[in-house]
Amino acid sequence: QVQLVESGGGLVHPGGSLRLSCAASGFSFSNYAMKWYRQAPGKEREWVAGIGDVARAGDRARTYADSVKGRFTISRDNAKNTLYLQMNSLKPEDTAVYYCRVDLGRTYWGQGTQVTVSS
Repeated sequence: QVQLVESGGGLVHPGGSLRLSCAASGFSFSNYAMKWYRQAPGKEREWVAGIGDVARAGDRARTYADSVKGRFTISRDNAKNTLYLQMNSLKPEDTAVYYCRVDLGRTYWGQGTQVTVSS
């Protein structure tokens, strides 16, 4: 069955960096676009970044929310069936649970990984 497992979250000071991973299984990973979302306490889940499938995984196929543009980088390793989110210059407002998502006719989510940015 389809599984998405996020990891790499933690507590970091403002200005710090983290790299999130999303290990995917149960589908042909390279053939599908992938997305990162986040949900802060008391707020709705919001889209963070997206990356195209193997045919469209170049820079033109990477998209970002305005709030993270220039600080976050989405990438994928199709040999490892893994999606990444490199987060630099983190701010307290980046604090949230981060989720990866794939749409295969229906939508699948991982369980999320907590990112806390605090001094």
